[in-house]
Formats: sequence, structure tokens, C-alpha cells
Amino acid sequence: MAITSNASGSALDAVKATVDVLVADEVASRIAAKDFTLWGKEAEAESSIRLGWVSSATESLELVDGILALRDEFRAKGITRFVLCGMGGSSLAPEVITNKYNVPLVVLDSTNPDQVREVVSESIETTAIIVSSKSGSTVETDSQKRIFEQAFTAAGIDKTDRIVIVTDPGSPMEAAAKADGYRIFNADPTVGGRYSALTAFGLVPSGLAGVNIKGLLEEAIEAAALLATDVESNPGLVLGAAMARTANGSSYKDKLGLIADPVSLPGFGDWAEQLIAESTGKHSKGVLPLVLDDKSHETLANLPDVLLANVSAANIDVNVDGLSLSAPLGAQFMIWEYATVVASRLLGINPFDQPDVESAKIAARGMLEQRAEIVPATFVDGSIEIRSLALELSGTDVSSAIKQLFAELAADGYIAIHAYMNRNAGFDVHQLREATAKSTNRPTTFGWAPRFLHSTGQYHKGGPRQGVFLQLVAKSDEDLAVPGRDFTFGELIASQAAGDAKVLADLGRPVLTLTLNIPAEDFATILRSIG
Repeated sequence: MAITSNASGSALDAVKATVDVLVADEVASRIAAKDFTLWGKEAEAESSIRLGWVSSATESLELVDGILALRDEFRAKGITRFVLCGMGGSSLAPEVITNKYNVPLVVLDSTNPDQVREVVSESIETTAIIVSSKSGSTVETDSQKRIFEQAFTAAGIDKTDRIVIVTDPGSPMEAAAKADGYRIFNADPTVGGRYSALTAFGLVPSGLAGVNIKGLLEEAIEAAALLATDVESNPGLVLGAAMARTANGSSYKDKLGLIADPVSLPGFGDWAEQLIAESTGKHSKGVLPLVLDDKSHETLANLPDVLLANVSAANIDVNVDGLSLSAPLGAQFMIWEYATVVASRLLGINPFDQPDVESAKIAARGMLEQRAEIVPATFVDGSIEIRSLALELSGTDVSSAIKQLFAELAADGYIAIHAYMNRNAGFDVHQLREATAKSTNRPTTFGWAPRFLHSTGQYHKGGPRQGVFLQLVAKSDEDLAVPGRDFTFGELIASQAAGDAKVLADLGRPVLTLTLNIPAEDFATILRSIG
């Protein structure tokens, strides 16, 4: 297996200045030995129970036969469509894996009523679903499970024949699944969600959909042997050193542009984004990942605080002031996990906790309880409602509101766009992100909501307070009840948007919320206003 990593320019300077110390401290071999003292005394309680990912590829081999047997059982019954209900780490790895192998998998990682309704109503007779939740208490996943249970029952299908549960042992979801008679795959509880690509969370959906998961694990196992060695060429050490130490003058490049080859590693940036952001973004420190392509504004603009990384599963020779990494997908998972915990050690951060994720969940629950109290719009422009928090608006139209949000950007700032919309409705979010980056000449991230709350949301709240936030919330023509609950999907996603906005504003970050009552037309208006 060919693995090549290269650093050039300022990234190479960072590697030369840092990697020999990592080698001398035996960081690579200590990670492989699951030495939980690497991240300091304060991190030990968490790191001591979160290093299972180091050996997950080997230990997950025992899952393969059971997954493939269930796949064959489903095929024999004529079940050809698989839907994954999961958020964050539970959905991003399977999405990348199935994209890489060109295997169809429907990923439902939203609470948007239109998106949920479309996924549930299609081909229910030939559908099986995988419900994945590490905690077993994720409200989005529980809501999705409930509506699929209702759909199977209405179609005269035994839900226990079509629903597979992936969760940690001892979770509330496991207890309920046992009582209901569902098939259960337990994941390793010593592996955090964002490090779980090579556990049951990544393997069950991918294997059922038709991926050669044994081959994927074998790639990772081979890479793990290389990553355990204390040598200066170790790609995990090289990448981690560059991520944490690449400087521009006296300041660090604290934003990482991920340029994944769309042919050999389609969508890989989305997985790496959540790993890096949620692991490093805390205590006002961190590395902000940006999912880019080779023509993105940030790729070409030579921004002083952005380090570029080209990632591929094929041999690449890209001349950038930054990084290039070529390795098969299974190896890429392992390399980036090593690199992220190495960078965290250099930054003085515990890579295994997520102290700020819960704040948005608490705020969303509060908003859900008070959902009858609709906050009036600051003003309305056509069919777009405009609201703001920690941001004074003086105009009366969308264009001026966006300009005032962008005016809040500091020299080291970034824009985060969060779309509480139907991901499958054809919105040109790439154009929106690109127009924003060009308009401001600043790094711009985009996240589908609410899934980003389980990944990059940690960085936005716990990392450096540099962000300004644009929320797009699409109204649905028809809401959708969550079976057995006293709220709807529309109320849930609205509360998640409002809750996150409140938490960000309480941290002093400006938030502009644009509610799209006619989504297609209003999205076009927003694009024109930015471009």
C-alpha cells in the first residue's frame, strides 16, 4: 500500500521545527500503546477511556461476518434500499465510505420536515434502516426512528425485520431495542463518535449497503503499523505538526483548507472537518477546517491564516504552500485520527471531549418547551424574515443585513453558514459558500443543520471567537409530527436553530437568521445579495 505525505513552504518549516521533538518523545508509539497521559493531567479522565480507536480496525474484523450475513439476508428478501438515521460521526463516515465505493446509501441526518418526509415515503417496501446513536439518546435519531416505525407499521411490515440498531452497550437505545426485539450491533464504548469510522458505526451501514468493509479494515491495519513508528517521516506526525505549528510571521495558520480529490476520495473533507473541529475547538484554541476544492476562493487567494492540504487516494503531486497526503481511504481515516490527536497535544488540548456541544442541546430543549412564543422578525424583506442576535441592524432589507454581518468580521475572522433546509432540494450551496468567500475575502465554512451541531458546532462555540454566523432557515409548506412526542419536526428544527443562535450570541458572536418562506425564490435572493 502506497502512503505518501509531503509538506512544503511554511508547513515544511513547521514540520522541521517540531517533528523531531515528537519523535524524541515517542509520541507515535505511545499513541499506539494507548498512553492516556499524552494530553496532560486534566485530560486523563477522558483520554483513559477514549483510545479504543487506535486498535478499532483490528478489533472490528470480528464484526464483518455478522454484517455480511445480515446483508445477504436482506438481499434474499428483496431489500435493496438502505437508509442511515444518524448524526455527526454516526453518519459522516458511512457517507464517505459508500461514496468512495459508489454504493447507494440514503443518509438521513436532518430534522427538516420536507427531507424527512421524502426519505420515509420512498420505496418503503424495499427499505431497511440503520439507526445509529452512540449515546442512544440523540433526539434527532430517536425522532427519525419513530417515524420509520410508524411507516413500516402502516405498510403492514414488521418493523423488527427492517430496523437495525447501532449503539453503545448500556445505552437507552440498546435497552429499548432489546425490549422491542430489534437486531443490535454494539459499538466499542471506548471510541468517541468522531473517531468511530472503523467501528460498527462506520461498518454496519456501509457493509449492508454493499461495501467491501474487510478490505477497508485491512487498509487501516496496514497504516496503523506505520503510524506507530517513531520516525520523522510518519505521516501522522508530519500532518499533526503542520496543523498545529504552521506559522505566518508571528501568528499561526489556524485554518486548514481540506481539498479532497473528488474522484478518489469524494466527500472526505466533510468527515475530516468534523474530526478536526470537534477535537481541537475548545478553550479558545483550535484548527478550523474548511472543506474546499481546487478552484475555491481560499485555495487561490493566499490568505495569511489558511494552510492548504491536498488529500487523495491516488498519487498526487500538487505544488502548494502546505500539505499533500495520498493514501487509501482506510489508511486516511487512521492518519487523520493520529494527526488530530498529535496536533491537539501540541496545542495543549484534550482531543476527546466536547464541552460545548451540550450547550446547544440544552438551549434547543428550552426553545422547544417555549415554542409557542414566536420571536417576531426584526423586519421582513419580501418573503424573507430577518432576525439578529448580538448584531445591530440599521437597514430594512436582506442585502444591508448581510453587509452589516460581514462588517463584523475581524482580520482573522471567518464566516459560518448554517442551512436548516432540505439537503436534497437542489440548493446551490457551493455557489453560496463561494460567493461569500469572494465577497469578504475571508475563510467561509458551510454546514447542513442540524448535523453540524454534532461536529463543527463545538469549534464555533469553544474555539477562537472569530466567527460571524449566517443561519438560513427554510419554512416547510407542511409540518410533520414526531410519533409519540408532543412536538413536530418543524418545531424541533426551529428550536435547534434558535437555541444555537442564542448560545453563539451569549458568547458575543453576531448571528443573522434569514427565514425563507418561499425557499427556492428566497435562496436566489440571498445569493444575489451576497454576490
